[in-house]
Amino acid sequence: MLTYLQIRDFGLIDRVELELGPGLTVLTGETGAGKSMLVDALGLVLGDRAEPRQIRHGCERAEVSAGFDLAAVAAARDWYAEQGLDADDDCLVRRVIAREGRSRAFVNGTPVTLQALKALGDLLADIHGQHEHQSLLRPEAQRRLLDAWGRHEALLQQVAAAHAAWQAAASEHAECSAGLAASSERRELLRYQLHELEALAPRPGELAELEEEHRRLAHADELLAGLQALVLRLYAADEDSLHDLLARAGRELAELQALDPALAPAARTLDESLILLREGVDTLRERADGIDLDPARLAQVEQRIAALLEAGRKYRVAPETLPELLAQVAQQLGDDDDPDARSARLAAALEQARARYAELAGELGRRRAQAASGLAEAVSAGMQQLGMPGGRLVVELLPLAGTAGSAAGDERVQYLVASNPGQPALPLAQFASGGELSRISLAIQSVTAAGLEVVTQVYDEVDVGVGGRVAEIVGRRLRELAASRQVLCITHLPQVAALAHHHQQVTKSSSGQATRTEVAALDRSARVQELARMLGGLQITAQTRAHAEEMLELAAG
Repeated sequence: MLTYLQIRDFGLIDRVELELGPGLTVLTGETGAGKSMLVDALGLVLGDRAEPRQIRHGCERAEVSAGFDLAAVAAARDWYAEQGLDADDDCLVRRVIAREGRSRAFVNGTPVTLQALKALGDLLADIHGQHEHQSLLRPEAQRRLLDAWGRHEALLQQVAAAHAAWQAAASEHAECSAGLAASSERRELLRYQLHELEALAPRPGELAELEEEHRRLAHADELLAGLQALVLRLYAADEDSLHDLLARAGRELAELQALDPALAPAARTLDESLILLREGVDTLRERADGIDLDPARLAQVEQRIAALLEAGRKYRVAPETLPELLAQVAQQLGDDDDPDARSARLAAALEQARARYAELAGELGRRRAQAASGLAEAVSAGMQQLGMPGGRLVVELLPLAGTAGSAAGDERVQYLVASNPGQPALPLAQFASGGELSRISLAIQSVTAAGLEVVTQVYDEVDVGVGGRVAEIVGRRLRELAASRQVLCITHLPQVAALAHHHQQVTKSSSGQATRTEVAALDRSARVQELARMLGGLQITAQTRAHAEEMLELAAG
């Protein structure tokens, strides 16, 4: 829902701020006051093309900001996810255009492309009277409205799942068929690889173990000599060994301890050091005794490491992963043992998936045909009430090109409209008259309000060419639609304006040097005055004010 609109230096507007709420809001004012300029500004912030001529004379840039409450716009959260943005219920969209032609767009302060902004704008608001934001002109939106009218949601999910299963089965079967001709050569290659890898018999962790053993064998002489030298320095029989020095120090400290008992802890420490030293030397001797000077084993280890490395290079894998490669080749050979049987199984599964889709899509097509008739009848009746006598809606179901169907069924939906008796029905998108197109859209939306995905609906020129009883019907349709959607309407008809929940007046003033457009929210007294102006023009009498009062009272009742 649109909650806030701020416009700066756009067209005749120097600065305008609107706070908007749910329900029906009308914007009224004299012709040329700038009402449609507000719609143009909203279109700009929703992704319309920007032009430097839209900037207010004498200014270098124009800026439009709009705030939206996304609580009821679930699809916008998907848009946020696609853009990598954090989604919450508050959305601030800002568009800036500069005199030199540059245009920038921001969503919650983050720059976005115009394409991304337009995608978001299509989810936030429909502007009727300008083709750019009319979701009803898109075939996909027409299809969704028909399905919502016919309550096809559960069946649609089944059709989508069946189509996905069918396409997956078709892809798997195609891959199998494409590889069937080469399967014999492939199996022969797999058998050769399996034989070679089984002969090599790589073990998990083997390479790391061999490399560690190789380091020991390759440096056995150096390691043995070093250990023996350490043992001599630590525990030799001569007086220079560390053990002899510690033992002598211990004896001397024991003599001193007799003179000073406080030296006992130091004496114990020296005794413990001697014990630890003996244990360490024993460990070094055991390790030295275990060193194997074995050139033959060293050669074997080097040959095994070379074999593993060569196999890794040949199969283009890390040598450590050769055991996993062996398991994969064995599994692939097992899977490919009977490719003809596998192809037959996949063909049967494909036919079963195709038949399931055809069954569900056929049922969806039959239900759509029934719903199309009911929707066309209901909308055609609404068109008669909206000043289009003899007008009718035709809902066509056209087969999709190709044989693969779609996740939404086997047909596309197209709305055709004849606005007058005797005229051929034309696609909705071909209507040139903004007023007629708006009223047709209003008739459709009045009937399908529960299925509308876009929460905010904006109507411009909806009342062109109507008046009297039809004008009141238009107003009531808008008010009914506003029970479930936010509706903004620019109108010249007091019958429509009287039925609004909120009323904004657009005025234009001139100081002789500059002209500006302003917008003000009207209280009840001001609404009476504005309705009286719309009823009586320049001559506002007590009778027109009384009539305006009566219209507001009837609307409230």
